[in-house]
Amino acid sequence: MRVAPRPAPGPDTEPAAARADAPIVLELRDVRRHYGSGDRRVQAVDGVDLSIRRGEVVALLGPNGAGKTTTLDMLLGLTAPSSGTVQVLGMTPERATASGAIGAVLQTGGLLGDLTVGETVRLIASLHGGEALARVGDVMARADLTRLARRRVAKCSGGEQQRVKFALAMVSDPDILVLDEPTAGMDVTARRHFWDVMRADADAGRTIVFATHYLEEAEQFARRTVVMHRGTVVADAPTALLRASLGERTVAATVAPGTAEALLAAVAAAEGVTGVRRDGDRLSLRATDSDAAARILLDGGAHDLEIAAPTLETAFTALTED
Repeated sequence: MRVAPRPAPGPDTEPAAARADAPIVLELRDVRRHYGSGDRRVQAVDGVDLSIRRGEVVALLGPNGAGKTTTLDMLLGLTAPSSGTVQVLGMTPERATASGAIGAVLQTGGLLGDLTVGETVRLIASLHGGEALARVGDVMARADLTRLARRRVAKCSGGEQQRVKFALAMVSDPDILVLDEPTAGMDVTARRHFWDVMRADADAGRTIVFATHYLEEAEQFARRTVVMHRGTVVADAPTALLRASLGERTVAATVAPGTAEALLAAVAAAEGVTGVRRDGDRLSLRATDSDAAARILLDGGAHDLEIAAPTLETAFTALTED
């Protein structure tokens, strides 16, 4: 099954939420993957359960070594689980990948530097038949590669080569896209264009799973965020809910000379206040009741008050710090 024709991407579009009754297209059940044995055994993935429905846009976050790339490799059939089951559209990952039902943009894997960009895209499209070849022009345009068609891949920048990989992932018109650090090396303009295209694809029903170190990308483009740490899933929730899960806002203010110590003691003693610190004449803290904390600071003569809502970065740090 293929997704419907994509609407033109626009700056104000955002991924539509997947329906709760949409079919499950990716499923991992008690998946484990280890490398080596004995003292050299490394448990890369340790009991992951994950179900993703058609049309979802899911960000996979975690520090280096969390198991993200290994998990994506198992979804694509590049790595077999040591135990547990992985299904893609009700079939094995190897079969789904071979049929073109799932496409990927990965960190690993090289391109043939002697070929031009256009030759590279047409070569991979030819492996998927006439329909894929007919899509080459559209795919090149969507990846913003048309003007680079005659440039040799070896002469392309890192970001341009990422866009070539994106085009290769799209030629089969996959139902599911798996992206591992897809915008690495791209400049701001290319990154914005890439996510405009992804928004349109998500609106058209394509399922997108991406791992990224750019937390702002997860915050802006993923409706759901899965956080991994040491091979396990430590959080799985709608992105907005995860961001707000700490229930605390950050409050900061500049204090008048000679009042810092007294104010520091006052706010530290207030209920629901954590993480109080002083940097010169600037106090900052986290509070479940930011209004009450702000009132204490203002009544004590503080000024230049700033109150910030929780960010995904804050939640990510809290979930993955030791």
